Amino acid sequence: MTTTLDTGRPPRATTATAPAWRGSSRLTQIRILTGRSLRALVTDPAVLLFGLLQPVITLVVLSQVFSRMGLPPHFPPDVTYLDFVLPAVLVDNAVQSAVQSGVGLVEDLQNGIVARLRCLPVAPSSLLVARSLTTLVRAAVQAVIILALGMLVLGYHPRGGAGAVAASIGLTLFMSWALGWLFIAAAAWLRRAEPIQNLAVIAVLPLMFASSAYVPTADLPDWLAAVAHVNPLTYAIDSTRALALGLPGTGTAVPALLLGAAVAATGAWLAATGFRRPIAPR
Repeated sequence: MTTTLDTGRPPRATTATAPAWRGSSRLTQIRILTGRSLRALVTDPAVLLFGLLQPVITLVVLSQVFSRMGLPPHFPPDVTYLDFVLPAVLVDNAVQSAVQSGVGLVEDLQNGIVARLRCLPVAPSSLLVARSLTTLVRAAVQAVIILALGMLVLGYHPRGGAGAVAASIGLTLFMSWALGWLFIAAAAWLRRAEPIQNLAVIAVLPLMFASSAYVPTADLPDWLAAVAHVNPLTYAIDSTRALALGLPGTGTAVPALLLGAAVAATGAWLAATGFRRPIAPR
């Protein structure tokens, strides 16, 4: 038989359970993770420096070599080769920055940061968005440096005015952000830097030459002109060039924006899908 002891004390009140901490908001997570990636750029400026080497060398070599040669028949009138090629170099810089977004995510996967964040109430999408915003800031800094170098040292003269140049830079940065999602997706699936860098060389270099980057598409061989007309970079380069130089063709900004939005949406979906896969133990 069970007996109940009467201790003479009032029954103990039930302790209220504290609500579980569900982490900070998405915006706070993105802000902190973006700041972390940007601090890495500040503490290691060599990353920015080496990122600038290729577009700056391309700008100097192309402007010095082709400005001394005869311009092709369909070249825009009253435009120097430097003015013609610098918007394309800015787009090239944007593409190279996009490649580095994938490489940065691979580094986070390999150095254990992602594994540790997965143990915390941090949304996986916050890390991916933070990586894409880091690419945007990096591309913006490099674009300003290239633009200043072109105007102050080489004699670049954008005739479209300050507002048009700002719009041109904005469109370039949007393309960098959109393309960055493709390389983030590649990093989420491949998880190694070498394939991403090889993919960049194989895909980006031919896309730049098979476009209106260095000569008008009307002066390309027929088969290469056909490729250039379906190349998304051609629309981005034509619109940024038209804006900066005050040339006809600013209407190409609309297909460039639509293509960029489609690329970003596809890349973000692929990145989220690949990023959810478990991390293989090392």
